[in-house]
Amino acid sequence: MLVVDAAGARAADSAAIAAGIPSRALMQRAGAAAAAEVVRRFPDDINAGVVVATGAGNNGGDGWVMAAALHAVGVRVRVVECLTARTPDARAERAAAIASGVPHGSDVDSLLNGSERIAIDALLGTGLRADAPLEGAVAKAVVTLIARRLLDDSSIVALDVPSGMDATTGHDVGALRCALTLAFGTLKRCHVVSRGGCGHIAVLDIGLGPHASVATTGGAMLATPEWFRRSVPPIDASAHKGTRGKIAIVGGAPGMAGAVILAARAALRSGAGLVKCVVAPASVQAVQEAEPAALVTPWPDDDAALRREITDWADAVLAGPGLGRAIAGTLVERLLREFDGAVVLDADALNAFAGDADRLATLLGTREAMLTPHPAELARLVDRTVDDVLFERFTLLPPFAQRTGAVVLSKGVPTIVAAPDGALTVVAEGTPILATGGSGDMLGGIAVTLLAQTRNASLAGVLAAYAHGRAAHLVSTRDVRGYTLDDVLLALPVVWSLPVPAPRPPVLAELPAVGESS
Repeated sequence: MLVVDAAGARAADSAAIAAGIPSRALMQRAGAAAAAEVVRRFPDDINAGVVVATGAGNNGGDGWVMAAALHAVGVRVRVVECLTARTPDARAERAAAIASGVPHGSDVDSLLNGSERIAIDALLGTGLRADAPLEGAVAKAVVTLIARRLLDDSSIVALDVPSGMDATTGHDVGALRCALTLAFGTLKRCHVVSRGGCGHIAVLDIGLGPHASVATTGGAMLATPEWFRRSVPPIDASAHKGTRGKIAIVGGAPGMAGAVILAARAALRSGAGLVKCVVAPASVQAVQEAEPAALVTPWPDDDAALRREITDWADAVLAGPGLGRAIAGTLVERLLREFDGAVVLDADALNAFAGDADRLATLLGTREAMLTPHPAELARLVDRTVDDVLFERFTLLPPFAQRTGAVVLSKGVPTIVAAPDGALTVVAEGTPILATGGSGDMLGGIAVTLLAQTRNASLAGVLAAYAHGRAAHLVSTRDVRGYTLDDVLLALPVVWSLPVPAPRPPVLAELPAVGESS
């Protein structure tokens, strides 16, 4: 499943049209598929009727098709034409809908009238830019729809993109908060960046088929349940603790032993055969008592101890959880010079290279390596602001991965995994339950285990991010308060054998609504 910007979405449509698929046929498929989804998802509310707010462009045309399809099966529907249809396809579908008997009007204020429980946003689609705020009739329509939702708790359904949201950046200039967003053909970046405004997201097949592949230039792929289930490395019947991976976790400065404990627990619940926690002498007892299934040893004080405890023992190393900045630079550089195996660097193991990515690249060499920064850590590495990192994440990550030769797993909403060859994968499985201290340590434990088992940092990074997010999803998608990372850890073993949902055309992919609604 593609994740594209606004230009990529337009390119996919253009390629399909150039291949001989009429643009109006794409519009008809989009509107009909959207009508079917709304009827299926709102079986009770549909009986109260549907009001459709249309704009001037092809998104408005989708709305006219949808209204006609609903009207044809007896659903009470009316259209409020907020702007006069402008494109040839939209004008044609408007005429067809009116000829079929669809009630319509142009008074934007009438969006507040009526007893309908479902309101369709067919105003702008991908047409909004962050530097062009809402104005005129569209702005009034958005405000009116917001008021309708607040007054009678109507469900707002957006066609393709909620009006007021930039399809590329997810920037919000007064966008609707939707219960459901029905994306056409491809997932847009805004859908994964601005989950709160989109609600539940379903990507509908409109007939783009292989022509959508033109949008992969500069685009990304979405990690799906089918891909995850197919890609998790199996554990052989003859496996033993040595073959399932020996993991060293370096961190645990005084007062921060909990970070290593969380990482160790996540590694063990991800199938690691042996886990060794390499921590400050003052943290040894705390770690040993908290996680008796793990080995514990103090930080090596010379190269001989480092070779004995890590280099000659570990299949993969995670460095950073609770490491502390005081020792991070010295210890991590020694580790990378002495150990040439697969590594995951997180937290202070990354902060040690703030503004010095070239030195990090030199130390990493050609090994399989993964960097797992949150936005602030990534900003320090690339010497940019956090806002820059968030705004440019899709374009900033590939060159940084290429520069360091490492896979970069950028944590956040969504998590994005960039490989040195330019490939981008989006993981949109997480929930706000993970927005708490220690979540990254847990992710590191999952990632280093999968790295040891696959020897492929790109594959391991995407699998780890998916499993981490999916475990939180199993705990809860909407309720956040009261849940802890212990709940997520308990859910983690179930993730590895989750069944893949049965396909349900025309839905190509789905993302649930997450977070507590306002």
